Amino acid sequence: MRSADWYLTEDADAFLARAGDFLRSRPVLHTSALSVMEKLRTLGRAGVGGRVPVLGRLERAGEVSAFFYRFLPGGPTISSLTPEQADDLAATLVALGHSLPSVSADHDTATAFAEAWQRHTGATPTLRVRMHLYRLGTLTPPDPFPSGRARLMGEPDHEHLMRWCREFAADVGEDVVIDADSWAGTRFAEKRYTLWETPDGTPVSMAGVNPMVAGMVRVDPVYTPAHLRGHGYAGAVTVEVSRAALAAGAREVVLYTNAANPTSNALYQRLGYRRLTDWAVYDFSYAAPEAG
Repeated sequence: MRSADWYLTEDADAFLARAGDFLRSRPVLHTSALSVMEKLRTLGRAGVGGRVPVLGRLERAGEVSAFFYRFLPGGPTISSLTPEQADDLAATLVALGHSLPSVSADHDTATAFAEAWQRHTGATPTLRVRMHLYRLGTLTPPDPFPSGRARLMGEPDHEHLMRWCREFAADVGEDVVIDADSWAGTRFAEKRYTLWETPDGTPVSMAGVNPMVAGMVRVDPVYTPAHLRGHGYAGAVTVEVSRAALAAGAREVVLYTNAANPTSNALYQRLGYRRLTDWAVYDFSYAAPEAG
C-alpha cells in the first residue's frame, strides 16, 4: 500500500528489506524499533501477542529517512520527523482510516505529531509520560559496592521473574497482563535477566537486557521491590549487566528512565550513563459523536 511517500506493510521481512539499513544506522536512537523488529522477525506475530503489525517507511528516490510501527490496536512509535513530515504522516494515516489511541517518539517528534493529529482529527492529546534516553559512557561502579553477588535467572526463577515484572509494570503504569499464558507475547519475554542476591542468597534486585541488535544492548527493566530500595542493589545489578553487555561485544549500551524519577536518573548518571535525548508518549481522547 502506498500513500504519498509513506509505504505501509504488515510484512516484517519486506519492511526490513527496505528500512533495515536505516534502522541499523542509528542503533541508539532506534533502540526500541530494532528490538521490536528483531522479535517480530524471529518469532512472528506470536512474539507481539498475536497483534497485527503496521510498518511504515518514508522513502524518496530509494532512500529511507523515517519509519513508524504500530501493533493494532495500539498507537505508533515514530522515528525522528520534521514538523512537516509529522503532519504528512498524520494526514496519511487519517486518509487510510487509522484511529490512534496514542503516539510515542522523541519529544519534539511526538509533540509535532500530536499537534498534527489534533488538527486533522480534533482529538485532544495528553502527555502521559516523558522519558530520558541514556547511553553508557565510562562504566563507573558504585563505591561502596553492596555485598552480595549477581547470577543469571533461569527456569526455576520464572515465577519469581513474572511476579517482579508485574510489580515493575504496576510501578511504571503499564497496563499489561503477565502470567504463564501471556508471557511469550509481552515485551518482557525476550530478555535475559540477572539477579542481585545478598550473601545469604536472598534475591533483592534484578535487571533485564534485550538481545544485542546492530551492536546495541538496552537495559530494561531494572527493578528492586520497594522495601529493599536504598541499599545500592539496583546500581550493583545494573553495573553487572552493563559490564556483561560490553564483554559480549556491545558497542552501545542504553536505557530509558522516567523523567519524573530523580532517584533513578541520578543513579544512572553516577554509573556513567549520559543523557542523549528525551522521549514522550501522548494519549489521544476523542469527543463523543453527537446523538441523532
